[in-house]
Amino acid sequence: MKIKHATLTILLLLAMLFLPTHAVYAQGPGPGSGRVAFGTNITIEKGEPFEGDLVLFGGNVTVEKDAELRGDLVVIGGSILSEGLVKGDVVVVGGQVKLESTAVVGGDVVLVGGQLQREEGARIEGELIHNTAPQIDIPEGKVPPPLQPNVPSLPTIINVDFNPFFAFGRVFIGSLLMAALGMLAVLFFQERLDKVAHAAVTQPLAAGGVGLLSVLVGAALFLTVIPLVALVFAWLFGMVAIGREVGERLAKALRQDWAAALNAGLGTFLLMFVVGSIQTLGEFSWVVGCFIWIIPAVIGLLAIGSVVMTRFGAQTVQGPVRGVYVPPAESGQAPPPAAQA
Repeated sequence: MKIKHATLTILLLLAMLFLPTHAVYAQGPGPGSGRVAFGTNITIEKGEPFEGDLVLFGGNVTVEKDAELRGDLVVIGGSILSEGLVKGDVVVVGGQVKLESTAVVGGDVVLVGGQLQREEGARIEGELIHNTAPQIDIPEGKVPPPLQPNVPSLPTIINVDFNPFFAFGRVFIGSLLMAALGMLAVLFFQERLDKVAHAAVTQPLAAGGVGLLSVLVGAALFLTVIPLVALVFAWLFGMVAIGREVGERLAKALRQDWAAALNAGLGTFLLMFVVGSIQTLGEFSWVVGCFIWIIPAVIGLLAIGSVVMTRFGAQTVQGPVRGVYVPPAESGQAPPPAAQA
């Protein structure tokens, strides 16, 4: 089925997250090349066919009349207006699709939490698939007698098979890999990382709430792979951004002037090592894990929410505005003196 091919194509294109991306308005550099873009509007114009698949996060795609997109079109959190030809599948997650009378879709049209407006004359050569709830057939017959449950034995407080050298060694290696990824990401996405970190620092409650809502939406759409993959990449991007903020503050505290890549690498390593160590302590004792699981969860939700609020760093989130005391004009009173340190 062509949807399976489209899903594989999406996964391959999402792997380009840590490569430079920008708006595309014409043909790609080669056949079947495709593009991934964030927070922008893309127009496929007549006489300039787009070769390959196109994946867009938080933006709008317009296919003009007599224009061609020779591949699959995937839009997450945006809209599609087509008057031309899309030879592959059209997938929309949380957005709208409008097909004018001259529009032609050569594959399937998949709507996940989206809407379709189809004018008379618009053609869909494949299937129209909506995200519907699965049908569950309850077999008829007598209700069997209740089974006697097997009462499990109470778990031990401490895991005697816990190997601290292996567990923390695994955390150390994973933190090094994330540090290398952070150093690589800051070379291409320094401005985007700054915006994500700014949102996490200035709006932590809002970012955490948005992160929790994003996770709930991704869990509700578990039948599709796209939201889950987007959440994973949002978590990676957000953890690197927060780690870079940790590295910069550590350098200021030590009065050091390190390079941006070194700040990102060191901060990401420390952040991931602390988060991983906390999770490892939960493996050592379930009693400890019952109390400390909230720390990695809050950090993860903060990372995802900051990325979603800024659309992967494409826009800046303003911090809260602090009010200034202004005495009434008729009283002539001066503002209260500042508290002495």
